[in-house]
Amino acid sequence: MKLGNSLNSNVKLSFLFEALQSFGRGIWMGNIFSLYVILFVESSKGVFGFTANELLGITAGVSGIAMTAIVFPAGIMADKYRRQNMLRVSAIVGILAMITLAMANSIMLILVAMLLWGAFQGLTRPAFESILADSLQSGNRSGIYAKIHLVRQIAMASGPFLNVILFILLGDKWDISILKNVMLIGIIISLASTFILFFFRDDRSMGTESESLILTSNENNVDQTKLAKRIPILLVTSNVLIGMGAGMTIKFFPVFFRSIYNLQPISVQLIMGTTAIFTGIFGILAQRLSLRKGRATMIFVVQFSATLCLIAIGFYPAVLLLIPLFILRGSLMNAAQPLSRSILMDVIPKRNRGKWNSVETVAWGLFWNASAVVGGFLIGSNNFQRCFFITAGIYLIGTIPILMLIPLVNKETN
Repeated sequence: MKLGNSLNSNVKLSFLFEALQSFGRGIWMGNIFSLYVILFVESSKGVFGFTANELLGITAGVSGIAMTAIVFPAGIMADKYRRQNMLRVSAIVGILAMITLAMANSIMLILVAMLLWGAFQGLTRPAFESILADSLQSGNRSGIYAKIHLVRQIAMASGPFLNVILFILLGDKWDISILKNVMLIGIIISLASTFILFFFRDDRSMGTESESLILTSNENNVDQTKLAKRIPILLVTSNVLIGMGAGMTIKFFPVFFRSIYNLQPISVQLIMGTTAIFTGIFGILAQRLSLRKGRATMIFVVQFSATLCLIAIGFYPAVLLLIPLFILRGSLMNAAQPLSRSILMDVIPKRNRGKWNSVETVAWGLFWNASAVVGGFLIGSNNFQRCFFITAGIYLIGTIPILMLIPLVNKETN
């Protein structure tokens, strides 16, 4: 399937939303926000008795709790009511989140902003992923998902690359006022992206072409029913475990670069931007290889390879080796996302996609953010090695359900 007039407006809007949303997050979220919180706490000489790393983990935990409280009801409502209405409600919450973060001048307001941000994600993802799946033909989704993934990563990379220019103009140092100004630009772009959610329409979705392959199969027997349950359970179990591991480390990589390797803002932005570009490229390559090797097989290969990279990073290699290892770790691990998403949407009936997308959101929301709290306490006073090795162990456990999935998932036709 090629991009162009053959795609309905919901899919085109999905590309636009992901591009702007990722561009904005690439500027303000991730490494910039992490170091902003760290410096904010350090300048306050501690807040509530927590260390800077611990409080950074707590900000992620607040977001995860908000997401969890909302995502399941949001998934049920996305199946019961019109998905477009859920997206409009989520847009309003997203606008409030970005305005609050832009105005935040205390750790309490930052926590409120992250709570609203978590609520925005919890409201958005079930309806957004469902309306996108409803607008794509079953059995041929992974190509579009891989392209959206590429667009998302290029946009995400553009954020750090823009930050390089901003740090050249404002100063290449970890200064809280400089970070705040950089964040504001990304917040404005993220704010603009939320308005796109008002334009999605349920009546532009596809009909039976986008229905579950198992429901449309001629083999409506007990085996098909078992597959319809077993495949999603295995996928989500794996994603929950991978999400738990990822959350323990991802937010702390910028702190790791600053504390262990003494890297300055421009260097970190270049690393993050390059990682995002390779993530998109590897997503496309993994999808194309999956047409020959199978989607589940490729998910296992990229995730296992990424785990080996993380283990190597845990030994604190020289910076010239660290950078390619970090880029490979991030790009390989995330290359599995389009394949995982396409498998799940191929076997879930349209009437249940909101609920299952809420489960997926929890996997990469609650467990990602909640485990960041654990990661903050594991690292403590910069003991990154312990956290990296525990994360690698969780990753390895997370690949076991994928091995069980390999014989159950058919190859796509194109």
